[in-house]
Amino acid sequence: MDEKALVQQLKSPEGKEPAFRKLVQTYQKNLYYHIRRMTNNHDDTDDILQNTFILVWKNIDKFREESSLKTWLYRIATNETITFLNQKNKRAYADVEVLENKTEHSTSHQTQPTGEEIQEKLKKAIGLLPEKQKLVFNMRYYDEMSFREISEILETSEGGLKANYHHAVKKIEAFLTSGEWSIA
Repeated sequence: MDEKALVQQLKSPEGKEPAFRKLVQTYQKNLYYHIRRMTNNHDDTDDILQNTFILVWKNIDKFREESSLKTWLYRIATNETITFLNQKNKRAYADVEVLENKTEHSTSHQTQPTGEEIQEKLKKAIGLLPEKQKLVFNMRYYDEMSFREISEILETSEGGLKANYHHAVKKIEAFLTSGEWSIA
């Protein structure tokens, strides 16, 4: 089923429920991982994902189809995640500290890092980025979205997104090679 047909079914009373099941089936996995990269917590991700789909169910009639359905879903998921993270900011910093301690402990006894240790260090580096850079990096690197798609989701200019992505990549590279970066 193409996107336009799915949207039309979602907006019709008799087709809403089966179309919504199809929407969840189609987008649940990708949205889950999109949110998960921002939260680093399975339970929080599940809660945010559920809230995202509740908002979609309640607001599908307000979807103006000026962007793609995918873009609209990612915008809702992103906004829900940002709101959640702002409310739980202290816990997010605690998660980074725990990850930092685990990484330091595991790498202090070996000269060659394992693939898992490199992944942990990458997660740590991403976790230390400013929120906007983290969001843009995750959407571009993990979700493989174009800057145009990210621009539509975050409602910001492509040029600003490219700058945020460039700064994020440079900081991550610096962190991975030295273990730190200076925040300017």
